[in-house]
Amino acid sequence: MNLNKKIVFLLKRKNLKLAIAESCTGGMLSSAITSVSGASKVLTMGLVTYSNEAKMNILKVPKKIIHKHGAVSIECCLSMVNNLSKISKSKICVSITGVAGPKGGTKLKPVGLVFIGLKIGKKVIVSKNRFKNKGRIPLQKATVKKALNLINKVIK
Repeated sequence: MNLNKKIVFLLKRKNLKLAIAESCTGGMLSSAITSVSGASKVLTMGLVTYSNEAKMNILKVPKKIIHKHGAVSIECCLSMVNNLSKISKSKICVSITGVAGPKGGTKLKPVGLVFIGLKIGKKVIVSKNRFKNKGRIPLQKATVKKALNLINKVIK
């Protein structure tokens, strides 16, 4: 069974709802979940908050976090997942923000730096990842795989 199918199955069996807010993956994680029949019973929302404006206006990430730490930061990822939880009322929330490349990376924030936030109930974790720069799509796919593995781990 594919990991995304397993996740939808487990979420349904445990009667849990999932919400996702993505930036650098552009909806790939939401797509992985909605590719499974029955996903509508578990996915409450999948938001692509790609721009800083979307992060601030939709997810209510404070402007000062974006200006002080940047959109690709633990602080932004944490704010995204916490505010998604408030908006969606879902038991499990995931946020993703990072540098997908091939351009846009810096010494401090290289291409392949991705933060994945996961909130289940009141517990929140932010995973800092440095994926190898093998191109934009492979990097996005690696991020989705990592996010699916994190989701699977918390709902098992």
